[in-house]
Amino acid sequence: MRVIVQRSKNSSVKVDNKIVGSINSGMVILVGFTEGDTEEIIEKMVKKIVNLRIFDDDNGIMNKSILEVGGSILSISQFTLYANTKKGNRPSYIEALNSEVAIKLYNLFNEKLREHINVSTGIFGADMEVNIINDGPITIALDSN
Repeated sequence: MRVIVQRSKNSSVKVDNKIVGSINSGMVILVGFTEGDTEEIIEKMVKKIVNLRIFDDDNGIMNKSILEVGGSILSISQFTLYANTKKGNRPSYIEALNSEVAIKLYNLFNEKLREHINVSTGIFGADMEVNIINDGPITIALDSN
């Protein structure tokens, strides 16, 4: 499982020119799954994400989690996180989990996040337009391996 975490001031996702998810402040997370990902891995990643100290404290030091600042999460499915470009210039997505299994893990991931925090999402498998105002900019790559 791979997750890109971006601290965000304001972000939204559109499908067919209609906003389907948005947040004011918090995190935008791009989420991809691969063979071998499990509920245990999802729980580990959820714990890491909600406790990741990337928000400023009163001294301007990144020392607070999203839970402490009361932010929200915009979760976007992103199979391209498993793009392999070792051969040639056209990415291969063979390492990305097939969509029938990935959608189940993505829904479970969002359910687990919602146990802790407000979560908005895009639409799995849709052609999405994601607008991100990256705060900082702060961008962190997490990999379950």
